[in-house]
Amino acid sequence: MSERRGKTTAGPRHRRRRTALTVGIPLALTAAVTTTYDTGLGVFGEGAGQTASAATTATATAATKATTAATAAAPAWAADTADGFASVNSLGQNGTYGGRGGQTVTVKTLADLEKYATAEEPYVIVVAAAITMNPVGKEIKVKSDKTIVGQGTSGQIVGGGFFLGTGVHNVIIRNLTIRDSYQGVWNDKDHDFDAVQMDGAHHVWIDHNDLRHMADGLIDVRKDSTNVTVSWNRFSDNNKTFGIGWTENLVTDITIHHNWFRETEQRNPSTDNAAHAHLYNNYLQDDPGTTIKSSYGNYSRGSTKMVLENSYFQGMNNPVTKDATAAVVQRGNTFSGTSGRNESGGTAFDPRSFYGYTLDRTADVPALLTAGTGPRTTIGTATTPSTKAAAATLTVAKDGSGQFTTVQAAVDAVPANNPSRVVISVKPGTYRETVKVPANKPHVTVQGAGASRKDTVIVFNNAAGTAKPGGGTYGTSGSATVAVEADDFQARNLTINNDFDEARNQSLSGHQAVALRTAADQVLLDGIIVDGDQDTLLLDTAAKDRLGRVYVTNSYISGNVDFVFGRATAVIDQSVITLKKRWDGTSAGYITAPSTTADRKGILINRSVVNGDVSAGSFFLGRNWHAGGDATLRPQTTVRNSTLSAAVKSTPWSDMGGFSWKNDRFAEYRNTGPGSGAASGDRPQLTDSQATGQEVADWLGTWNPTA
Repeated sequence: MSERRGKTTAGPRHRRRRTALTVGIPLALTAAVTTTYDTGLGVFGEGAGQTASAATTATATAATKATTAATAAAPAWAADTADGFASVNSLGQNGTYGGRGGQTVTVKTLADLEKYATAEEPYVIVVAAAITMNPVGKEIKVKSDKTIVGQGTSGQIVGGGFFLGTGVHNVIIRNLTIRDSYQGVWNDKDHDFDAVQMDGAHHVWIDHNDLRHMADGLIDVRKDSTNVTVSWNRFSDNNKTFGIGWTENLVTDITIHHNWFRETEQRNPSTDNAAHAHLYNNYLQDDPGTTIKSSYGNYSRGSTKMVLENSYFQGMNNPVTKDATAAVVQRGNTFSGTSGRNESGGTAFDPRSFYGYTLDRTADVPALLTAGTGPRTTIGTATTPSTKAAAATLTVAKDGSGQFTTVQAAVDAVPANNPSRVVISVKPGTYRETVKVPANKPHVTVQGAGASRKDTVIVFNNAAGTAKPGGGTYGTSGSATVAVEADDFQARNLTINNDFDEARNQSLSGHQAVALRTAADQVLLDGIIVDGDQDTLLLDTAAKDRLGRVYVTNSYISGNVDFVFGRATAVIDQSVITLKKRWDGTSAGYITAPSTTADRKGILINRSVVNGDVSAGSFFLGRNWHAGGDATLRPQTTVRNSTLSAAVKSTPWSDMGGFSWKNDRFAEYRNTGPGSGAASGDRPQLTDSQATGQEVADWLGTWNPTA
């Protein structure tokens, strides 16, 4: 940004064979209460603790939405398989992979959904609309070998759900919202309407769904159902939430991890006579003053053997209870504002004797799950692999074991006007250099090859006022550690940092120090850390009249002054935005500084978390940057469906350069957290109708980001 701003800166059971976990579930987002980052963030298709380089796509556009079922290309995520007990080989089933290998169909009607879900053949069924059950409470009887998955956030089942009967196996239910069969009375025995009910099913994976407001259970795992994994779901606004067991047999094996239970009264879950119940990294939250009050949290009943690890209980009554005949082994859990029974005892089992898994830090769980659970916009139809050209790969390694020892050398080796993707795989290490991807080298992916995004770091310390070797200074845009000017660029699983030291350079004029600058279209930043102070992330376009779309997902962005800025059409989705103190220890700053042209979309922050170790009420969500005093600009930032810490000001928008933000485009929609607030003249909120035009697909248009 222009330097003119200055420095403002139990009985017989079947035998099991232990298997290694081959493919797992994402470790979505880690907390950002400080700038400490998790080592294992992934996306759909990644193993626990692996890299964040799996293919993701944005919400499908209207052009791909048929009114009836249509054959579609196999999505990249259709190859994903379950982790936890759903991954264990037993009962003749080798893990859980759903309809993989079957035809992929897209459905928007109840008739089509039921047709394919009840078919004998395997199917990958993409739900691309809100489908209302008729009659209310209808539960589609799903057959074996099915993947039922929502397209982006558009896949919804309203007023009913799914039933998996005896012997049904190898089923994946993913990325859906299942809601609203409630008939006005909790504990309503006349309306046993569940979101997902299993009676004797096995090898089932329920992942990244939003389950709420049902007449009975959100999930019922009954009648010896086993080999079930429930992961990354949101459970809310319900009474009898998640029941397991109700059988005399000790058969059920279930893994429940990374789920957010909020305002749910009971069965969170209740586990009756489960042979092995492994619960870890779940978040159970009961806020004061709400209409639904928790009666208990995790309940180990009958002869259940339960292992409960690294979960976070906030405000729950009776957070952990157990029968005298049951076992609960607790490790690493946190209890904040809880009361009543909190019990453990007995002996259980070692989950790692069945499968591998990675625990997130308990302190990170609230932010991790509030941002990372529920349906994801980045799941959608991708290009089938058979139609994609194989990507060339160049390897970078500091120790000389690769083709190049610097990232820039690998970029230089990409042929000009390359017609297809080139992957620059960067081995773990710290690469102190600047990198520029010029406009004539499109389709480049720079990807960290380590197990974590922290393993591969590209860092430099230029600032706007830093002297250039040939004379003059770099200026804001020239200070970037990594500069991207080529279309269809991707960065994955790495850290990009500008570590300019403001405290030691107070005499320098121009403290803006960019970590990453993009000036291109169709830029995908997936699973990365972008770290700096002032002007961390510059999202620009190649020219004022050029479109520049950027999609940031599963990532961390940190800074203090205008640290997400520029004129690009940019989405920051399901990411963590970390607020940092200034060089002198004070807390004050601005997150966004858009300089959007009047005919473009600006910055959209969607389903993300804003927090950091700064003072309450010290940060603005943004201010309007009319670059060069250009009065024709219409800067835009929308922050929606995000969790805002107390650091956000109650009047979250600010003027800049003599221009009133109220004459530009700034708004919020359905944010939560202590930093959120009601609509006012100083805090515009979108109506529901307005919000339908400010979604991810509206920003990205015809572009579906994919690997």
